[in-house]
Amino acid sequence: MHNDGKVVPIKAAIDQVLIAPLARLPVVLLQVRDKAALQLRQGLQALFDNADDTLFEMADKAASNSVQNSLFEAMRDLRHKRMNIERGYLDRFYEAFARIGQSEPVSGVLPPTTSGSQDELERTVALEAMVDRALSRDGLALNQLTLRFSALTGHVLDDLRNPLGPAMLCEYFLQAGRDLGVGIKVKLIILQLFERYVLQDADLLYGEANQLLAATGVLPQLKAVPARRSQARPTERTQTCAGQVEGRAAAAELDANEQAVFTSLQSLLSRVRGRIAPRVEACKPMQPISTRDLLRLLSHLQHYVPPASEADDFDLHQQLEQLLTRVSMKSGTYRKVEGVDEDVINLIAMLFDFILDDRNLPYSLRALIGRLQIPMLKVAVLDKRFFSRSSHPARRLLNEIATAAMGWGASDDCQRDALYERVEKIVQRLLNDFDDDPAIFSELLAEFLAFNSDERRRNELLEQRTRDAEEGRARAQLARQRVEQEINRRLLGKTLPRFVVRVLEEAWSQVLLLACLKHGDTSPVWLKALETMDELIWSVQLHREPQALRRLLEVVPGLLKALRDGLASVAFDPFATSEFFAQLEALHVQAFESSYASSTPVSEDAERVLVLDEIVLACPEQPVPVQSPVRLADDDPAVLQVQRLRIGQWLEVIEDDEVLRCKLIAQIDSTGMLIFANRTGLKVREYSPMALSVALRRGAVRLLDDTLLFDRALDSVVNQLRRYQAR
Repeated sequence: MHNDGKVVPIKAAIDQVLIAPLARLPVVLLQVRDKAALQLRQGLQALFDNADDTLFEMADKAASNSVQNSLFEAMRDLRHKRMNIERGYLDRFYEAFARIGQSEPVSGVLPPTTSGSQDELERTVALEAMVDRALSRDGLALNQLTLRFSALTGHVLDDLRNPLGPAMLCEYFLQAGRDLGVGIKVKLIILQLFERYVLQDADLLYGEANQLLAATGVLPQLKAVPARRSQARPTERTQTCAGQVEGRAAAAELDANEQAVFTSLQSLLSRVRGRIAPRVEACKPMQPISTRDLLRLLSHLQHYVPPASEADDFDLHQQLEQLLTRVSMKSGTYRKVEGVDEDVINLIAMLFDFILDDRNLPYSLRALIGRLQIPMLKVAVLDKRFFSRSSHPARRLLNEIATAAMGWGASDDCQRDALYERVEKIVQRLLNDFDDDPAIFSELLAEFLAFNSDERRRNELLEQRTRDAEEGRARAQLARQRVEQEINRRLLGKTLPRFVVRVLEEAWSQVLLLACLKHGDTSPVWLKALETMDELIWSVQLHREPQALRRLLEVVPGLLKALRDGLASVAFDPFATSEFFAQLEALHVQAFESSYASSTPVSEDAERVLVLDEIVLACPEQPVPVQSPVRLADDDPAVLQVQRLRIGQWLEVIEDDEVLRCKLIAQIDSTGMLIFANRTGLKVREYSPMALSVALRRGAVRLLDDTLLFDRALDSVVNQLRRYQAR
């Protein structure tokens, strides 16, 4: 089901260490997981039962024999791989649940395809539509579950990365079925069945999970979501009316639940209130600033936001105090921001303080995002769902920009960078055009996602080429080592004609290398090449026994043919080939002539040498991987950090006061080397795991936190407010 081009060759051990011990998870979370696993298993079983019937009916109605045969092949493939897919699906489901007990979010939500083919486009569109339909049906219940998971684990989670969310449920299925050898038509049919038998009943998953968590005291104040279906299915008209009523009720419940989230934030913000007030003595009459008037003041400030180069000098509290002072003096009344609005202002200010100090973001990006403080504040004043809904367009826009620009380096020319220019236009558009209609964020988000999708597809295609090249280089390196081993095992310590040693080193080594790379070192082709080498070495040694000479007479014709075929396959120099066979023929003739001479050996023209030095095959110039003479203990924190690295992890390399940002794109199975590329997909670094561990220990490399920016900032601010409250 999944594009094979996306499969990155990394060791299974790395995936395993990502999984936190289940004992660390709360018992109630394990209960939620096990109940959900049972329902998902039943849904998958129903899916495959019906897939067989569906494909059989399609094959029965097929217009041609070729189509019918392809459908029957798909049925057989599904039957054979059904158990593996079901098992793989639940394995990934359990892994995702284990990860929510860690500070890292669950990874890999429906990654975009690296191919622009029509088949992949159809699959992507189908998946996105499935997820959107599930979110529209059950988004409220899922949002409640996400909030409860976040409260239970102490880590901010969003709906897209909730292990029970539709995006993740689809991701497990894609990964588990990536080896299915079926065409796009069958893939789309299977996806439709997955939606019908698994996603369609997601509301039951969320309802049971929310009920269990609420009963154990996890955010019990969130009001229960009305059931989506009754015991008996109503008629279509009744369904429509019921759906409208249910939609209005769900919207009301959503507002209430999201208000409950903001209310909990307000209780933490009580210690920082009172910081926004006019610089005049409090007097009567006192008149609170209405939300509408506050938005007018913010719109006024919005047009005076300094450029990115001066963003550090802009203090929101100070600017608002000056405006309130001016308004108070002009009106003769003490104007003060209302409590709810002040809480929003303080929360946004703290979020942006975190963002502007976040070293995980490139400085140029921090400066640009800093200019969005007032537009984001206005959104939050207008819509408190900004804080509780991870799918909020303004919040998503902030996260998407930060994620896209994670790889910016200090040496990048931002002014000529297409991504930087796009973000700069978004910032300027919001500062110029955003008044009080948040719809502009949805528009800008759609435009940015479309732009970034093209950029990301190009970068991922280059990453895939880099991975393929590194895999090929690693295979070639191992094959060279194997060939060197076999040649040296046969030549070291032997006295042989110099021309034979030269041909084996320069030419036959390439025959062996080609056989190893194309067919493997256990294949008949490889074994035949070794046998030919053995016969050549034996044939040029000094023989006096009549039995050996008879064998030589039998071996030579086949040996010469095998040598000619092998040298031709690697396009060895024709002149050198002719010279080699002439010398070999002379040597063999001398061996036969010696059998008719006296016991005194016949003199030989061929120079013989004693092979004492190991033969090392030449290889193309390659960057030298970073190795380390130092070895850290297996339980060293830096070693454990490297073991937990995941594909896509960003890090920062500090060399000679220069900073380079690069991403882990592969770990080569055969060598264990870690391959890092810049944000365009070009390889820039290669480390052994131990060398990277030592670099982390010395501070020459720093891992970057590439989790969602807003969620990371909100998590930090909430922890900061809790510390204030505990004092």
